[in-house]
Amino acid sequence: MAEHNELGKSGEEHACEYLINKGFSIREKNWRHNKDEVDLIANHGNYLVIIEVKTRSTLYFGEPQIFVNKKKQAFMIRAANAYILKKDIHLETRFDIISVILSGDRVSIKHIEDAFYPTL
Repeated sequence: MAEHNELGKSGEEHACEYLINKGFSIREKNWRHNKDEVDLIANHGNYLVIIEVKTRSTLYFGEPQIFVNKKKQAFMIRAANAYILKKDIHLETRFDIISVILSGDRVSIKHIEDAFYPTL
């Protein structure tokens, strides 16, 4: 597996552990619909939470969350719509981003709730 793929997988594992410790219930990991993918889908309270995890080893190019651009958001929204329809879910839905910095033995996690809102 390529080094950047291993970094991303490790970041998703840290994000999962973080969310579980915060009371989230993980429903899906790396859920796909056609070409669209959602890293994590969870329940938290009365919400279905669609989560993008961005992992970096350095802040050299900026905070990881800035790389969740409009195109990536559109992919997430399409996948979330498909998931909600397929599973017949009737919960409020929000889109979160988890930014993970893995540097040596240090792990830094930043959770951004309601990171963006779907637009019509």
